[in-house]
Amino acid sequence: MTEDLTAVARFLFEAGSLKNSRRTGWWMAGVRDPESVAEHSWRTALMASVVAALEGADPNRAAFLATWHDTQETRTGDVNHLGKKYTPGADPRAVTEDQVAGMPAILADTVRGLIGEYEDKETAESICARDADKLECLVQGIEYKAQGYANVQRWIDNSRGRLVTKSARLLAEALLAQDSLDWLREILGEPRPESPAEGAPATT
Repeated sequence: MTEDLTAVARFLFEAGSLKNSRRTGWWMAGVRDPESVAEHSWRTALMASVVAALEGADPNRAAFLATWHDTQETRTGDVNHLGKKYTPGADPRAVTEDQVAGMPAILADTVRGLIGEYEDKETAESICARDADKLECLVQGIEYKAQGYANVQRWIDNSRGRLVTKSARLLAEALLAQDSLDWLREILGEPRPESPAEGAPATT
């Protein structure tokens, strides 16, 4: 008999709500329309595969962990660090347990294992995935700063300071040394514009 996938289908609709859930910490930096949790999770998964490959860990497993790392926020919302000071954080394992209720055992066990591994912070892949989470925040901060949100520097500095792996720290240095559009200038063969500190003094 075909296994009932009703609970799985419901969760997929639930997961889609993360496309509309904002990353709320940026509001304190003045960003009026920050990226969604889903957008953050996509680039985090990409970065997790990069960091893991550089670290000699399994990039597929690291990306898998990163893909699921914020799925509990469909139930809790994105609670930023200030909010966590006043509201006890929900246990990701407990939220996941509710989310997988009614799913086929093979899938429910897989998801439980992923969340448990990420939260335990013991495997190389989970460490790489967690570093990718911080790196994504750092990169997003660089992009917001380029749009004029100067207050995001705090998020950039904090994310950089919490990195664990050598590869993530080196990657952070490389990211901070670039402009967010250097990739496009490189493709088009355009020179990078000089910053006021790099160029000649302005004339009056």
